[in-house]
Amino acid sequence: MEQLTNELSEISFGEQIGFRKAEEGFATKAIHVGQEPELWNCRAVVPLISLATTYKQFAPAQHAGFEYSRSGNPTRSVLETCLASLDNGKYALTFASGLGAQTAIISTLKTGDVIITGDDVYGGTNRLFRNLAVNMGMEVIFVDMTDVSNLEKAMKDNVKLVWLETPTNPSMKVIDIQKISDFVHKNSEAFVVVDNTFLSAYFQRPLELGADVVAYSLTKYMNGHADVVMGSIATSNEKIYERLKFYQNAAGIVPSPFDCYLVNRSLKTLSLRMERHFKTGMAIAKYLEAHEKVEKVLHPALKSHPQYETTLKQTYGHSGVFSFYLRDANLEKSTKFLQSLKIFMIAESLGGFESLVELPSIMTHASVPEDQRKELGINDGLIRVSVGLEDAKDLIADFDDAFKQI
Repeated sequence: MEQLTNELSEISFGEQIGFRKAEEGFATKAIHVGQEPELWNCRAVVPLISLATTYKQFAPAQHAGFEYSRSGNPTRSVLETCLASLDNGKYALTFASGLGAQTAIISTLKTGDVIITGDDVYGGTNRLFRNLAVNMGMEVIFVDMTDVSNLEKAMKDNVKLVWLETPTNPSMKVIDIQKISDFVHKNSEAFVVVDNTFLSAYFQRPLELGADVVAYSLTKYMNGHADVVMGSIATSNEKIYERLKFYQNAAGIVPSPFDCYLVNRSLKTLSLRMERHFKTGMAIAKYLEAHEKVEKVLHPALKSHPQYETTLKQTYGHSGVFSFYLRDANLEKSTKFLQSLKIFMIAESLGGFESLVELPSIMTHASVPEDQRKELGINDGLIRVSVGLEDAKDLIADFDDAFKQI
């Protein structure tokens, strides 16, 4: 039996190039956890979509687990159960969007609390912290978390939340989750949240590295089909879970049952999709790194990346998202290059089956203050790529044709 199992086991692309061995059983969990046909009277193999807004009770305040769909929904529960298992957490919650999940997290804080976050985060996250959190009376400090000493200098007694992305968006900096978490837990009462959108639970599991909460825009890789906007959190901390569950219900920032059904469906192919995104993305990143019209490629799985060793230590691979700088580029040159692409589409978002490109300086990160964009190197020559599931040779040929136009 053991010999047969060894023969059937597949070595992931990440393992082939030096990454940590992927978790065994991930695909099985994604397909089966929370999906038991016995949950439904009809024993359906595919979980049903429960559109009911309310549920008949046995007697006043005596129900069968559901009373009102904002407070709880069977289809949503199936998805949340599966999501918790993929991050090896005890609990998960879903929200109407990734920023909805972040809003719930901020809502657990109060006036006077301090948030420390990475200097290079998604533009919507930056905007939410600078406006909503500040307007609620909180202080927000942006620091480069690739060096834990920067966090140490920024620490205050009333720091209650440390929020980080890794890899960062769009500079692709990799932050040592274990180091940050250990420092925060040793020196404060703050909880650590890691936005894991870029890698998904397949390639990185922050809870295992010391984070208290892992957050996602499920819109991206976890769903992967460009047809759902949704967010989620996972945690093993019961106190944090109960507080976030309260805000999920109280604020009403819940997803629709149909969207939950779609994400649940998409998780069944997550491991397969992520392996393909990684392999194709690496081929294109190496192609770009060797191109004379490219100044620099920012891809954590390339040996040229400054945090390459950290990447190998804490992840199982990389997705299809990365960035690169066009050589001697300005807005006009970058625009012409992007418009010359035929397969890659100019669009915001990432993580879908389709390949996308965007110019962060005037698209996803346009709301980031200009001086901060300049400091982070988010200029008109920086292009963010989301490699989809198309054939690698076709995508490279598309870049080839576009380069000839500039």
